[in-house]
Amino acid sequence: LNILKPCVKSILEKTEYKPYEIIIVDNGSDDENVLDYLTNLTRTHKNISIIKDDSPFNYSYLNNLAVSQSNGDIIALMNNDLEVISPDWLGNMVSYAVQEDVGAVGAKLYFPDDSIQHAGVVTGIGGVAGHIHLHESRTSSGYFGRALVTQELSAVTAACLVVRKKLFQEMEGLNEDNLKVAFNDIDFCLKLKAAGYRNIWSPHAELYHHESASRGYED
Repeated sequence: LNILKPCVKSILEKTEYKPYEIIIVDNGSDDENVLDYLTNLTRTHKNISIIKDDSPFNYSYLNNLAVSQSNGDIIALMNNDLEVISPDWLGNMVSYAVQEDVGAVGAKLYFPDDSIQHAGVVTGIGGVAGHIHLHESRTSSGYFGRALVTQELSAVTAACLVVRKKLFQEMEGLNEDNLKVAFNDIDFCLKLKAAGYRNIWSPHAELYHHESASRGYED
């Protein structure tokens, strides 16, 4: 509850972009406080719905499931441990996502200590792919100023990723057979890139990311 509630609260209170719907995927929650909170959300907010799925954790499947039940033309994948900072975060990301040659759009995410958690992904780091400018300060300009500039990158994290629903479906969503937990977002972005779309990272869409707070690290 102490992870999900601030996330939903920040979206509802700070997001200027309208209209939007929030679909929360409840994957096996057993905390009564959480269940009561979810029930209350749907009673008090017409734009919030809950999907209950108690199957073994599969990040790709759960996101694909939510997308299949969404009503919008634009999808924003969000982890439950995010917290909105900039009110125009969604409007900024959508402004890139609607462009015909753009695939996935990523945000600038910070750890709670205001160091950078995500400023885009480059392939090759750690043997597969990794975040650039990791743990740099929030105000750092990064390598040749790139931590402050909107740019095209190989991939962005699905912790906060905006994409047209049509493209998501054309790429057959996230790979729920071979990449159930990690690197499904990298695979998705690379498929978009191979199809001729540009993946964009924006420093102007800012959120906190209490990384892996729910599940821990998937080493």
